[in-house]
Amino acid sequence: QVKLVESGGGLDQPGSPLRLSCTTSGINFRENAMKWYRQVPGEQRELVAEITSDSTTNYADSVKGRFTISRDNAKNTVYLQMDSLKPEDTAVYYCYTNWKGRPYWGQGTQVTVAP
Repeated sequence: QVKLVESGGGLDQPGSPLRLSCTTSGINFRENAMKWYRQVPGEQRELVAEITSDSTTNYADSVKGRFTISRDNAKNTVYLQMDSLKPEDTAVYYCYTNWKGRPYWGQGTQVTVAP
């Protein structure tokens, strides 16, 4: 059974850092690209960052230079380091992967950025 479990969300002040984690099971993690999405109520889910199996990364323009995606293959975990948070980063953040042709999502973790 494939599972993606996010953690690390919470309430933070503008300018503060926060790190999200997504621990996976049931997949060959080291061979899989991993992605972080976020969603605000009433809007479409937005791709924030992605990392390939060889650790090539790509970011949305809105987070470039502030967020860093990384992976630890020994722990089957992908991270999203978020620095210089802004109120517009407030959203539910989801971990995503595609395994054997099927999409899998985590349950989401809420990030709220407010004074």
